[in-house]
Amino acid sequence: MKAAVFHGPKQPLTIEDVDIDQPQDREVLLRTVASGVCHSDLHFVDGYYTHPAPAVLGHEAAGIVEEVGKAVSYIKPGDHVIACLSVFCGYCPECMSGHPNLCSNRASTRRPPNTAPRLSQKGQAVRQFADLSTYAEKMLVHENALVKIANDVPLDRAALVGCGVTTGMGAVLNTARIEPGSTVAVFGCGGVGLAAIQGARIAGARMIIAVDQFEKLAMAKRLGATHTVDGSHADAVEAIREMTGGGVDYSFEAVGVKKLAEQCFECIKAGGTATIIGMIPQGQKVEIEGSKLLTERKLQGTSMGSNRFRIDMPRYIDYYLQGRLNLDDMISRRGKLEDVNEAFRAMKAGEVARTVLMFE
Repeated sequence: MKAAVFHGPKQPLTIEDVDIDQPQDREVLLRTVASGVCHSDLHFVDGYYTHPAPAVLGHEAAGIVEEVGKAVSYIKPGDHVIACLSVFCGYCPECMSGHPNLCSNRASTRRPPNTAPRLSQKGQAVRQFADLSTYAEKMLVHENALVKIANDVPLDRAALVGCGVTTGMGAVLNTARIEPGSTVAVFGCGGVGLAAIQGARIAGARMIIAVDQFEKLAMAKRLGATHTVDGSHADAVEAIREMTGGGVDYSFEAVGVKKLAEQCFECIKAGGTATIIGMIPQGQKVEIEGSKLLTERKLQGTSMGSNRFRIDMPRYIDYYLQGRLNLDDMISRRGKLEDVNEAFRAMKAGEVARTVLMFE
């Protein structure tokens, strides 16, 4: 099969032939139909996070099941599915306590080291990114990395739910659990930030302030922001405090930038909660004024929107089908697998909310 192979940081991905194995007991072989290009992959390409090479990147996709292992009962060939990087074992303390996104036994969903790899080239293993590797014509994954959806859902839209939508909306609905009538600020209006804005709208926030550069703010307004701040021309914290009379109830950072994370905390009022969604580069510290903690302000992180993806993703699909969640406008461009490096460039330049690579 064709796949986009990662050979190390600060190098373009290369389109190469990669061998994919047959599914074992609880594994599923699926044909990739659509894969979103997410900023998280770019962190590894740019070297802000490390990953062994060679590897096939990509972690936001939807596809069609081709073959299942003999122990798989949840899905069958022909089913349409969304893949999720929150692969869960189902029986560790985190899974059993309702936090499968924090599964501490993901090793049980992978092949043992002394067995044939899922992906290979000329007999040598190719690393699987996030237990998925979606920048490829096919995927071989554990069944607990998939959720079944109706066959009439457009798979390019469904792909967005595989990461960006679930991460952004989940941070609002699951991690922060914002209250109806609350005030919200979202720093960053890429795919994840736009999903957080829509989550706040769906949850009933009365004021949703989008913070980004001018060209992205029109999309934020279209998807639910009630107010905007051009962070390149204004002090975002002061602007938010002025709009709200002291600060927001909830804030979200959806970029992964130290300064924005600190502003995210600074703009909340006493008793408010700041949630950092973005992947701040490894080794960087986020600094906050310690005395602010005496006012019961909270700074917290989130992992993939605190998802229980087999519950959450079908709900988000229902929101889309009901017209309450706009996925159509979140797709700025569509391309082919060969366009993956251009998709990264457009993302870094702020030209797109999401590029979706189409395999059919």
